[in-house]
Amino acid sequence: MNRREFFGVPLFLLAPAASGDDGYPPVERGYPLRFPRDHGSHPDFRVEWWYVTGWLADGAGNEYGMQVTFFRNRPRVAERNPSAFAARQLLFAHAALANPRENRLRHDQRAARAGFGLAEASEETTRVVIDDWSLSLSDDVYRASVISRAFKLDLAFTGPFPALPNGDAGYSQKGPLPLQASIYYSRPQLIVAGTIAIDGKAIAVTGRAWLDHEWSSEYMAQEAAGWDWAGINFADGSALMAFRMRDRAGGTVWAGGTLRRADGDVRTFAPDEIRFDRRRTWRSPRTGVEYPVAMTVRAGGIAYALEPMFDDQELDASASTGTIYWEGAVRVSGPGGSRGRGYLELTGYGTPLRL
Repeated sequence: MNRREFFGVPLFLLAPAASGDDGYPPVERGYPLRFPRDHGSHPDFRVEWWYVTGWLADGAGNEYGMQVTFFRNRPRVAERNPSAFAARQLLFAHAALANPRENRLRHDQRAARAGFGLAEASEETTRVVIDDWSLSLSDDVYRASVISRAFKLDLAFTGPFPALPNGDAGYSQKGPLPLQASIYYSRPQLIVAGTIAIDGKAIAVTGRAWLDHEWSSEYMAQEAAGWDWAGINFADGSALMAFRMRDRAGGTVWAGGTLRRADGDVRTFAPDEIRFDRRRTWRSPRTGVEYPVAMTVRAGGIAYALEPMFDDQELDASASTGTIYWEGAVRVSGPGGSRGRGYLELTGYGTPLRL
């Protein structure tokens, strides 16, 4: 979820606000998703993100994991300031390339106030830009461009399936109160083609990816410290999204999920139908944070085993956004020999995602 979620936004922006008195519109059940408009930005809401993860392979069969996330935040600190430099909208981006032959993540990040054509989030469709980083949508093809000293990504994502609304037709509750919710849809099973570059060497790659788009004004319940999220593309064409909001003791505050079967049938899971159980943990040698990097995810009574591409997929963004989290490529096995690949996101295991 990301998910998708608030890990890229400074922590003071994550603190839950009292509903109805902060100037942000609430997320309400019954919001009618309309495309292409809802592929674009929703600047009145507090926070929003576009989140792409995927598995890639080169011509020799070498595999990679990739992640590109753009965040938009409305801080409401300078909205009456007439200056063009006023920070009415803030944009952040994280990107990572997982290479098991290096056994580490290459990652980078960007941050900017919106404006001057250098940092923008279009309201018409997906078109988010921070300098030479961008994610855009045209003719149902997403394109991601990331230029970093450590790596480069130039990838196209084609959607063979329509957008998948999560929760109740896109209203995705994240806590016990109705306003603790987001508008949330996914684009699983995206077909990927393009190039990555490592140490200046361009490599042609293909693969499968998952895109989430989500926006909200009030997200985390007061008792929530973080979340676990998984987005899985199965080999048969089906797709599963599952999440749970965790309290400080590791218990579940809220949970949910969506399964789209290969025949297009969609099932939405209630909170008591989703479970995340740790199978194995890994402790970061840099931060000392312990993560359950191997999980069993149960959705509607069916268990799926998640195993990381490699353990060290921790992303440390503490120097810029104050957050440290684990976000990694995982292999998935399920009943009857079913197989899949996806991403697992683990937040709030070091420090709760709230001041």
